[in-house]
Amino acid sequence: MNCFNQRLRRTAPICSGGSRNDLVPSKPARMNGWSWPPQVAQVIGWLMFIYMAIVSFGIYVPLLPPPWNHVAYALIGIAFVLHFVTHLVAEIIDPADVSVRAKQTYSNPVPLFDRTKQSHVIQDLHCYLCDVKVKHCGVCNKCVQDFDHHCIWLNNCVGGRNYWYFFVALCSATFGTLLLIIVILFIFIQHYLDPDNLRTAPQFNNLLTNETWLVFLPAAPLKTTSAGLLVVAFITVLLSQVSLLLLGHLLGLHLYLLYKGISTHDHIKMQRQKQARNKDLEVERSSEINHHNKAAKVRQSYTK
Repeated sequence: MNCFNQRLRRTAPICSGGSRNDLVPSKPARMNGWSWPPQVAQVIGWLMFIYMAIVSFGIYVPLLPPPWNHVAYALIGIAFVLHFVTHLVAEIIDPADVSVRAKQTYSNPVPLFDRTKQSHVIQDLHCYLCDVKVKHCGVCNKCVQDFDHHCIWLNNCVGGRNYWYFFVALCSATFGTLLLIIVILFIFIQHYLDPDNLRTAPQFNNLLTNETWLVFLPAAPLKTTSAGLLVVAFITVLLSQVSLLLLGHLLGLHLYLLYKGISTHDHIKMQRQKQARNKDLEVERSSEINHHNKAAKVRQSYTK
């Protein structure tokens, strides 16, 4: 089956009375994370990365006393560069199945998976839209090789071709955010205990008051107040803690999945199956209780 012709397609073999026989409209498949339109989470993620990079290397790392400033430049720099490269690659890579990529031009519409009309397009691991035996992503409208999940932060599917780039991007983001929180907390404490320990750059020698601070050292020093420095520190720590909670939860999940040797998609399916079994058990228990109560009422009526 050629699933890239511009016409309506069926989502399953013909069978009488089934809703899966309904014809569905077509739309182009998405090539990668840079295909239009972008996800809101994707834009937020890149804005957060730019903000963290600016405050790290423009404000707080330069205030550290030597040799800790050099250590922070190296460690945070490696984490940020590694995250930038792996995040970008994970977005750019097309994770589609090799047979889909071989015949896909990403210019012709593909049959659209309509969940309001069809419960699924996979039967016996076979996708009737792309004619391959893999997982079809409804968002990207294509089958993905070794599908793990569709990531809103990448605006792309995570599969066999880009999973490890995604995982390294996740690890580097977690590590870099944690280091940034440590650096800012150190500067916050030193600001009250020993501010001179933070004013070791030569540019501070020309200042007349200790209430004036410099940012964007050493290339383009700008003056700011102590209050301004602390307000930005508070905002950055707050954003970093939220990011660290999200990143830590996601990293912990994928470490668990790697330990179990399963994908996110498999994990979700197992959880849904478990919930369905629990629901069936609850219905069965409820039925047994109702039956018991009815039998007890019948016995009471005979006793009376």
